Amino acid sequence: MKNIKLIFGFLFLLAVSISCSIPEGISSDTSLTGVGSGNVAKIFDISTDNSGNVKITPTGNGVTSFTVNYGHGSGSSASAVVTPGGSTSHSYPEGTYTVSIISTDIAGNQTTATYPLTVTYVAPTNVTISTDGDMGVSATANYAKSFLVYYGDVANEVGTPMAIGQTLPAHIYPSTGAPFTLSVVALSGGAAKTTVTKTLFGFPIDFENTSINYFFGTFGGVSFDTVANPNASGLNTSANVGRYTKHNGDASWSGTYSPLNNPINFSYGKKIKVFVYNPSPANIGKTMNVELEWYVGDNTGNSNPWGAVVKTPITKSGVWEELVFDFSTNSNIPISPLPRFTQLVLRFNDSADGTGEIIYVDNFRLTN
Repeated sequence: MKNIKLIFGFLFLLAVSISCSIPEGISSDTSLTGVGSGNVAKIFDISTDNSGNVKITPTGNGVTSFTVNYGHGSGSSASAVVTPGGSTSHSYPEGTYTVSIISTDIAGNQTTATYPLTVTYVAPTNVTISTDGDMGVSATANYAKSFLVYYGDVANEVGTPMAIGQTLPAHIYPSTGAPFTLSVVALSGGAAKTTVTKTLFGFPIDFENTSINYFFGTFGGVSFDTVANPNASGLNTSANVGRYTKHNGDASWSGTYSPLNNPINFSYGKKIKVFVYNPSPANIGKTMNVELEWYVGDNTGNSNPWGAVVKTPITKSGVWEELVFDFSTNSNIPISPLPRFTQLVLRFNDSADGTGEIIYVDNFRLTN
C-alpha cells in the first residue's frame, strides 16, 4: 500500500510540473492556430504605372511571422520576413511568377502556400515628340520606360535608344527624299508600346504631298493657300502650287512665314531655287524676297530672330520661270557659321503697299 501511495504522489507532482510549463492564456492545441487550415491568404497590390512594384500583404490566423519568397530576384532580394499585419514590396519585370508564403505559428509549425502572380505593363499614353532647331529629338510620355527613335531617312533603320529626359544629338537629313517621317516608339518595359509619328516639313517644298499641312502663316494682310496649277506647262507641270496674294492696301512689309522642323542645311548648297508664275505684266521687275530665320537662344521662336534675306526680281509674265536666291554672295548677313535656319519667310514687292498682286510659287529646293 505504501508503494502505491508513492506512485500516485509522483504522478501528481509530474502533472503539476507539466501544467506550469505552458504559459497562461496560450493553448497548446496547435490545431486552433489555423496555420494548417488554409486560412492563410495573400493580397497583391499591383501598381499600374509600369514600375512593376507589387505590394504583398499576407494574412493568417495564429501566425507569428511570414516568409515571402517573391519568385524573382536572388540572394537577400529574393525574399522578406513579414510580421502579422505588415507587408513587403518587390519590383517585377513584366511576366508570370509564383510567390510562396511560409507561415510560422507560435509552436514553430510552418505551412507553405503558393500563389500565381502576373505582372502586365500598360501601353504608354500622351506621347509627344519635340525637335529643336538642329533636329535634336526628345519625347515625353506617361508610363514609358524608354524610347526608340526612327529618323525615317534610311531603309531597314535600327531604332536609336533614347532615355527618359534625354535629347538626342543633332541629326542631319539628306538633301533629297523629303518629306521625312520621324517615328518615336514609347516602350513600357514590357510587350506594350506606343508609336507616334511626325512628318517633318522642310526643303524641298512642292505642295504635292497630301500628308503635309503646308502651313504658311501670314502677317500684314497677305494670304497664302495651296491651289491647282494655273498654267501646267513649260518648267512646271505639277498639279498643285502655292498662291501668294497681296491684297489692295496690304502693308509693304507683309508676308508669309513657315516653320521648318527639318531645318535648311547649307552644307548641301547655298542657293534656293523656286518656280514662280506671274500672271500680270505689271509685276515684272518687282522683287520676291526669300528670307531665312533662326532664333537666338533656344530656337523656339520666343527670342529675337536673325534673318538672312535675298531679293530677286520677276522677269516674266504668263509662263513659269525659275528664280535663284544665292545666299552665298547676296545675303545681307553671312550664312555661316550660323545655326541651320528653321523658318522660311516670303515677301513680295516690299517697297510698296499691296495693289491686288497675285503670284504663284512651287518647287522650293536647295542646290549649288
